[in-house]
Amino acid sequence: MSTAGIPFAALDFYEELEADNSKAFWTAHKAVYDESVKAPMLALTAALEPEFGPAKLFRPYRDVRFAKDKTPYKTHQGAWFGETDRYLQISAAGLLLGGGRWQLSPEQLAGFRRAVDDERHGPALEKAVATVRRAGFDVNGDLMTRVPSGFAKDHPRAELLKYRSMTAGADLGAPDWLCTPDAVDEIGARLRKVGPVVEWLAVHAV
Repeated sequence: MSTAGIPFAALDFYEELEADNSKAFWTAHKAVYDESVKAPMLALTAALEPEFGPAKLFRPYRDVRFAKDKTPYKTHQGAWFGETDRYLQISAAGLLLGGGRWQLSPEQLAGFRRAVDDERHGPALEKAVATVRRAGFDVNGDLMTRVPSGFAKDHPRAELLKYRSMTAGADLGAPDWLCTPDAVDEIGARLRKVGPVVEWLAVHAV
């Protein structure tokens, strides 16, 4: 299956939205969003669905009820492949790809820490993180400043134990293939490369 990819007009749209995040701008340019952002993202995620599962496109509207920032619109469009914990996003800066767990429940965090502590599963995560980083992804997350209680401060995987969530992501900017049918294969190949971390989390952060 092919798609036209994401047109560079989508990046231009978000650059302009960053400069004028108002209902007046949105109303005047809603057709641009529909044609250059939403429709291409739906086509792209549909093309990726056979491998990564169905994707959810996030709403473009911000929830400002309890936010100090009252600007009404998100300055990016994200899509989440829930079955395989992958994510892609388009904004003025270009394309961002990633995967992992942005949030861990208390039960998931406990499972994560038990596995990191385990002498079989912990080294496997070290290897997965190293592999993903060599592939060009940053491994990030919500990090504690200290090793959590119950674990030795000099634990051999102390740095991994500090994670309260873990994701792998890469900002790709605006590569030439972004607006072409090659986008499906290029994005698919990169989403595959976060597999070692994503798949470890799927087994152990439960």
